[in-house]
Amino acid sequence: MTLQQVENGRRPAKLMRKPGRTVFSGSRTVIAPTVALPPGLTLDTRIRMDGLRFLELVPREVSPVVFFDPQYRGVLDKMAYGNHGENRERARAQLRQMPQDQIVRFLMAIDRVLIPTGHLFLWVDKFHLCEGVKDWFTETRLEIVDLINWNKLKIGMGYRSRRVTEHCLVLQKLPRKAKGAWQIHDIRDTWDERRASRSHTHAKPVGLQCRLIEAVTNPGDVVIDPAAGSFSVMRAAHDAGRRFLGCDIEG
Repeated sequence: MTLQQVENGRRPAKLMRKPGRTVFSGSRTVIAPTVALPPGLTLDTRIRMDGLRFLELVPREVSPVVFFDPQYRGVLDKMAYGNHGENRERARAQLRQMPQDQIVRFLMAIDRVLIPTGHLFLWVDKFHLCEGVKDWFTETRLEIVDLINWNKLKIGMGYRSRRVTEHCLVLQKLPRKAKGAWQIHDIRDTWDERRASRSHTHAKPVGLQCRLIEAVTNPGDVVIDPAAGSFSVMRAAHDAGRRFLGCDIEG
């Protein structure tokens, strides 16, 4: 409303959406290229390799989606658990941990392998979400576009409130757009699902990851995960009818 309209006691006319014009789209117009892999990389298998080395081998701008689930060093430092862990956090603390500078190197490498308008799904703990992570992306073409909370349906640790959720930041590589790039619109921003694997303390929900893959890829596209852990993303990719390319330093 302009100052003149306020003075005249008038309200601006409502903007009318033209028939057929919408910000939503039920199909993708983004097409990923055919992937030609160098020796040492194989689709749809568990690769044992350092994640940064893996991303160096992946060709530039080949995938519409990357999942990244680092084991954050920062929260363990804050909780004073160190590498050894204490009590129920022992298994988590024994995982290889990533300091912030290493995470930033991963994000820059992920930016390189994503196609334009491609998406990164970055799992972030509550500590780093509250501290702020935007500075991690200053050297990339990635922008935060959404946040999805995973309700694990199980009470976890916490000095005050007890943790039942984990957080998935949704980032998109420029140019930023939703129409024609994101084709599913019934994914809730709070997702209820029990942990997929009890054998891995870092396992993420296969069902949610499957729906996210379906939202931002076409059948047969390659889904990348450079820190695969339990390889739940590989299972989700196969459930969605997509190919998987990923590794973990522990194999």
